[in-house]
Amino acid sequence: MVGQREAEPGNYVAPGSALMAVVPLEETFVEANYREVALKHVAPGQRVRIHVDAYDIDLDGVVDSVPPATGAAFSPVGPENATGNFTKIVQRLPVKIRFAAGQPEVRHLRMGMSVETRIETHFADVIGGKRQTAYLGAKEAVE
Repeated sequence: MVGQREAEPGNYVAPGSALMAVVPLEETFVEANYREVALKHVAPGQRVRIHVDAYDIDLDGVVDSVPPATGAAFSPVGPENATGNFTKIVQRLPVKIRFAAGQPEVRHLRMGMSVETRIETHFADVIGGKRQTAYLGAKEAVE
């Protein structure tokens, strides 16, 4: 599906210009930013319940990956400051969730939509039953 069109029929374009971004909808996934303290028992392969706000439907998913570091770990400016003061800030990690096969409703989803996720860890006190607002993405937009 064309996600963004930069040129219209009849426009002049320079060689190498991006004309459009193509989003591969068959590889849609969810990226949910969970607090670090909630990830103690989260691992790839665990089942996930995904609620799609736009259609008020629930879908099944599976944890695809949990990153080895937070976004702050790769930030050009670290969280420490020169004065030696340290403020503890709970970090969030982007958990990648793929949709389980055999769900025709997935074809209606679009990149950037909001969803809520609940990872089934069998440790309810860890996740606390709270839902994490996330967004839909696709493998890569091709330009």
